[in-house]
Amino acid sequence: MTASVTDEKLGVGFQEYTDGESVHDAALKKKEAALVRKLDCFIAPVMMLLMLISYLDRGNIGFAATQGMTEDIGLKGSQLNTAVSVFYIFYILAEFPTSILVKRLQFNRVIPTITFCWGIVCLCTGFVHGFGALVVTRILLGFFEGCLFPSMTLFLCNWYKREELAMRVSYLFSGLPVASALSGAFGGLLAWAILYMDGVSGYPGWRWLYIIEGIITVIWAGICIFVVPKNYETAYFLNDVDKSLMRRRAEHMEAYSGGSGHYGKKDIKEAANDIKSWLHGVIQIAVVTILYGFGTFLPIIIKNGFHYSTVQAQYLVIPVNLWGALVYGVGAFLSDRYQTRFIPLVICAPFGIAGYAVCLAPVSAGAQYFATYLIATACFLCTGGNM
Repeated sequence: MTASVTDEKLGVGFQEYTDGESVHDAALKKKEAALVRKLDCFIAPVMMLLMLISYLDRGNIGFAATQGMTEDIGLKGSQLNTAVSVFYIFYILAEFPTSILVKRLQFNRVIPTITFCWGIVCLCTGFVHGFGALVVTRILLGFFEGCLFPSMTLFLCNWYKREELAMRVSYLFSGLPVASALSGAFGGLLAWAILYMDGVSGYPGWRWLYIIEGIITVIWAGICIFVVPKNYETAYFLNDVDKSLMRRRAEHMEAYSGGSGHYGKKDIKEAANDIKSWLHGVIQIAVVTILYGFGTFLPIIIKNGFHYSTVQAQYLVIPVNLWGALVYGVGAFLSDRYQTRFIPLVICAPFGIAGYAVCLAPVSAGAQYFATYLIATACFLCTGGNM
């Protein structure tokens, strides 16, 4: 079936955009809903797993620190904090060039390549023996992972309408918040399991944590070569009717760029001159700082701050992050359902303030641990909901 034939079949129905009384509206909406469900089945899972893996690889330093890494490689004073912080410097620096990189090389090349690169870096971290080597791996990890989220955000913008994006960005966060949440939960479970590999082949458990997660990432990078499409015109899971419908949808998507990441100077200039871009940028920096600090250091806070054992710290992070995933999922659904971002954010933000207040108060360890749920309520939703 040719594109012209399928376009003709759908053409009348798309009067819904200009003629609200078209008799074809109901049938068209049904077809479009089926298309979106198909996108959710083939696009969203790939993005979710990428974000999940990226958060596992960046956040495992917190679990490794509770398993003896700091002593084994001789970290002193604030060196662990430095190693954590340097990641985010290069993470931020990598984000802007990513839009240019994606524009030239396209999603189906960029995403598998950067995933493979940070997987190798993660694996190599399992063999570091000093502060300098750890910092180098964190710098490289930050640079390669910094390319991922902008790539996937642009990728989703070329497949979904704006009113569909909040829930799909929550799928991403099955790494940045939902994903950060689930990766924190899964990472805690994995770290707890790998703890019992301590001594296998002469390596401590924390080294196996990096090695195993690095291997998983490299394998998934290979899979991404086949499952990340160049654009909807070449997508293996769309038939001719689907592609025609995607063309029609694209005409009405403000973020549309041809489906393959080709944005021009005019688009960049328009975004730079919009005060809302800068306002949301400042907000995002603030909430991401909270989220990353919370996600990375939570195992250490639970162990050293709340005085739980190493094993307890590994599994106590799991329900906290699962709660954050649940809150973000519900918030994203309501945000799309009622087409509002403001209300869910305003409702959840005070919970974070209360959580930090309790953590700083002279209360029991149980009360402080409960406060981490309040913080999770705010930081996960506020990070993703601001987009």
